[in-house]
Amino acid sequence: MKNAIPLLVAALLSGACTVSYAGGYSGYHPYGLEPIPGSITYGGQPRTKLKKAPVGSIVPHQFNDRFGRRVYETYVIEPDRSLRLVDRRYRDFFPFDD
Repeated sequence: MKNAIPLLVAALLSGACTVSYAGGYSGYHPYGLEPIPGSITYGGQPRTKLKKAPVGSIVPHQFNDRFGRRVYETYVIEPDRSLRLVDRRYRDFFPFDD
């Protein structure tokens, strides 16, 4: 019982975090995560090809979504020079947050 109280407190405190995770592969899109408005690949692949970057390179991207949350995405360059969205994280918007 003595061990249960700290675990309960830790669970409650970790639930108050402002960063959420939406990474990995989802069943909605055949190539991983489904792009959302603001994503580099939303509406299709970009017109410019990344010719100098090595295959497998990681491309970070960040933007604000329509709810004001900060979105951090990670892409990987495929052998055909297209981008594959592999990770997405959110940070909720708080006006007094630094």
